[in-house]
Amino acid sequence: MGDIKKKRKLFSRPKQLFDRTRMDEENVLIKKYGLKNKREIWKAKSTVSKFRKRAKTLIGSDIETQKEFFDKLNRMGLGIGDVSDVLALTEENLLDRRLQTMAFKKKLANTVKQARQLIVHKNVLVDGNVVNSPSFLVTKDLEDKISIKERKAKAPKAEAKVSEEVPSEEGKEEVAPAETEKVEEEKVEEEKVEESKSEEAALPSVPSEEGK
Repeated sequence: MGDIKKKRKLFSRPKQLFDRTRMDEENVLIKKYGLKNKREIWKAKSTVSKFRKRAKTLIGSDIETQKEFFDKLNRMGLGIGDVSDVLALTEENLLDRRLQTMAFKKKLANTVKQARQLIVHKNVLVDGNVVNSPSFLVTKDLEDKISIKERKAKAPKAEAKVSEEVPSEEGKEEVAPAETEKVEEEKVEEEKVEESKSEEAALPSVPSEEGK
C-alpha cells in the first residue's frame, strides 16, 4: 500500500479576517445563493484565481493551447472568448453554475434554500442520476437535464371485504347450556321411570279372588 496523501486545501482564508467591507459583501452572497457558510465563497474565489493564473501563463502560448483551455471553460458555461474574459471572472460567475442556483433559476424550487434542501435530500436528478451536492458545477450540456425525482405513488389501500356473518363464540356458549339442560331433564325422567319400575317389581303379588 502507498503512503496516505495529505489532502490539499480547496481554499485559502482571507488575510484580514475582520474586514468589514469584505464581510458585508460575503453576507450578501450567502443570502443571494443560499450558501451554508463562507467557505463556499472562498472555494469559488480559489477556483477563479487558478483560472486567472492559468490564463496568464497562456498569454505567450500558441492559439491551439489557448483554445483548448477556453473550450474547457466554455463547457462549464462561463462564456470565455479570450484571455481578458478569464481575467475578468469573479466568484459570482462560478456560483451561478452551481446546481443549487440552476435548480432555483429553472423554478424547480420556490427559494434558493429550498433548492438546497431538495438536492441534499436526493430529490434532484441530473441526466437521470441523483446528485446530492449543492456545489456541483453544471456544465452547458447538462443545463436542460435537471429534473425533480418523481415520487412513487403509494398503492391504494385494499377495500375491506364484507365478511359473511358468522355466529360468535358467545352465541355458541349461550346455546350450549340450553341443550345440556334438556339432556339432563331427559336423564332425570328416565331415572324416575326406572325407579318406578323397580319399585313395582319389588312389591309382593296379591292373589286374585278366583284363586281364593
